[in-house]
Amino acid sequence: MYRRRRLIAGVVLLLVLAVAFGGFVALSSAMSGGQGGGPSSGGQPSGAAAPASQPTASASGSPTASGDPSASPTAASGDGCEQNLVVVTAATDKQIYASGEKPLLSLTVTNNNKVPCDVNIGTSQMEYMITSGSDRIFSSKDCQAESTDLMKTIAPGKSESANFPWQRNRTVQGCEPVDAKPGAGGAYYVFTARLANKTSPKAVFQLN
Repeated sequence: MYRRRRLIAGVVLLLVLAVAFGGFVALSSAMSGGQGGGPSSGGQPSGAAAPASQPTASASGSPTASGDPSASPTAASGDGCEQNLVVVTAATDKQIYASGEKPLLSLTVTNNNKVPCDVNIGTSQMEYMITSGSDRIFSSKDCQAESTDLMKTIAPGKSESANFPWQRNRTVQGCEPVDAKPGAGGAYYVFTARLANKTSPKAVFQLN
């Protein structure tokens, strides 16, 4: 009987040791697994690469320049720019317009410098003027609702244009109502464009 008790006690001791050893192995495995999973605790799979930085787009839709200052269009703007080489011209899309056809007036500013030039081509600086002899027919300034500034850097030898569709109407300063219409039947008119203190040569056209 005593021998049997010793045998049972030995078996129980072996079982306790086995359970203790197994728990230690499980705990060690859990600890080693926990160390490897630490960086992924925020929901990212371990080993996942962070998103690569992408080039950003400017407001105009072009990729932003990086590193090279000469890539900036304003790098040399205004440096050595002679204002007398910045010229304004006027043009119409046709020379003769049929009855009811509306002329498209174009103001173009050209930089004839060898360096870029900053030019304000906002509506605050522009005027489209139409005359016939000494008769002042139309000015875009008369009924202008608002005016804005728009600075543009114009590259050497390049131009910027702005178009204005004329409604074949008369205007007066202060935008008072005018019942009279410009004469037609082959009458000649002169379109002059102005940008700040620069005035274009005359562009002549005919209304039928």
